[in-house]
Amino acid sequence: MLTIVFKVCEWLSQDEYRRIREFADYLGRRGGCSVFVFKPSMLRSSNLKSYVSFLDKIGAEIEEREKLESLLEEMYKVVVDKTPWGYLLRSRSLLSRYLEEYRIQGFIRYSREHRGFIVSPYKIVDVVGTLEKYGFEVVDKSGLLRRNVAAIGFRGELRRYQSEAVEAWLGNSGRGLVVLPTGAGKTVVAIAAMARLGVPTLIIVYTREQLNEWVDKLRRFTDLAASDIGVFYSGEKRVRTVTVATYQSAYRNMDVLWDRFGLLIIDEAHHLPADKFRFIALKSLAPYRLGLTATPYREDGRHEELFSLLGGVVYEKSLEELEEEGYVASFVIVPRLVELSPREREKYRELRRRYLALARGRSVQELVQAAAVGDESARKALQLLGQMRSMLALCKGKMDEAKRIIEEELRKGSKIIVFTQYVRQAEELGKYVGAPVVTGKTDKVRRRMLVELFKRGRYRVIIFTTVGDEGLDVPDANVGIVMSGTSSRRQFIQRLGRLLRPAPGKTARLYYIAVRGTQEEAAMKRVLGELSSPLGLQR
Repeated sequence: MLTIVFKVCEWLSQDEYRRIREFADYLGRRGGCSVFVFKPSMLRSSNLKSYVSFLDKIGAEIEEREKLESLLEEMYKVVVDKTPWGYLLRSRSLLSRYLEEYRIQGFIRYSREHRGFIVSPYKIVDVVGTLEKYGFEVVDKSGLLRRNVAAIGFRGELRRYQSEAVEAWLGNSGRGLVVLPTGAGKTVVAIAAMARLGVPTLIIVYTREQLNEWVDKLRRFTDLAASDIGVFYSGEKRVRTVTVATYQSAYRNMDVLWDRFGLLIIDEAHHLPADKFRFIALKSLAPYRLGLTATPYREDGRHEELFSLLGGVVYEKSLEELEEEGYVASFVIVPRLVELSPREREKYRELRRRYLALARGRSVQELVQAAAVGDESARKALQLLGQMRSMLALCKGKMDEAKRIIEEELRKGSKIIVFTQYVRQAEELGKYVGAPVVTGKTDKVRRRMLVELFKRGRYRVIIFTTVGDEGLDVPDANVGIVMSGTSSRRQFIQRLGRLLRPAPGKTARLYYIAVRGTQEEAAMKRVLGELSSPLGLQR
């Protein structure tokens, strides 16, 4: 058993003597000095450092000082290692007193099997910071906490707001969300942040098109060799210093990716709270995290989960601010209301009457839940709702208005993206105006070819279903037409953002076509009303 003896040759006050007896036993007087020995239990106490500080203050002479210093070093050392369940913290000191707040919040738990604390990956930076504040030396055996271990040079020039975003993220210990409109250069912000941090990085993107764009920009804005950039999707799986993966592939292969990266970048981060995609952030050990999105807030309220998985919003700029500063193209939103024909109106009213009778005041979400447990009236109500939406999407007035806008804009030399919600609507409009159509059913090779021809100007109009809402980068597109959509503010901003790449003299126009006196008009007004003012609305 280790024993540490010390003596005090100065006069001790009663308070000083009582304080010493809390952690040491009195052995008597020797050579005019009071001699004590540390109680064995006190040599394992988390207060050991304060005891030694007190003894130094009163001039005590500690025998075998080197043993005590070595013991102190071990007592105030925390070893960080990795497990499939999170980070493992081990120490000879009792850590629970320092980490109680994290335990209450559910971010750490004690594991008897591992004889240490398991820490959620997205909280490890905070936990380590807390322990270091209390004087602990942290020994990182995971190899994931150290910064500047990968040499990544940035070759680009940041705009002022992009530099601000990088600094804000770094100032938050390399965690958090950067919220910028589509077209504001979020990818470049992330690449610059990654280069500054200098750790192996996993980038999660939503589509194959986005994956290819990220690889192109990594080659353009960094000095990484081609062999240092990996891609991870269904057709190819290469893990490198910087690896770009799709949500689906990352979700299915986290057993391969979970412990390879220090930084996790989530593009289009509003998708992350989905039940299966959140597993990526839960499973990854990456202590540093960066989320990119134009619209972090979700209608279902699950953005709170996004904040806990990646960190809160550390930087945000609105469209209006960037437009005023000249960083995105000026824009106007042009609502267009069209009429149903008398026959269409009569049919719509009949469908609506039958729908309301079956719905009985229930919301769409409530109808879906009821239909799922066998409610026949709810199932029929949803069928009628689908028929109403299809009828509005395909009504002649909407098709004619879209054709008029396209013909007028083509005469001006515009480049036009048409956004639709439904495959049939996209296909019917494509036939009506003679434009290429891209849907989720479009073969990947053909899809890539059509987008490339549109970028090159061989096509001046292209029609997308929701596959065009994200990951579409056509800098000179200046006109958009919303034929149908949800009442989601996020979707509308994403579509608007496709048009906002700046160019000299450019003013983007986004037309929103809705049918007057129907649920579409209400949805349009709700979306436009939720957007901050002024938005350059034209009537």
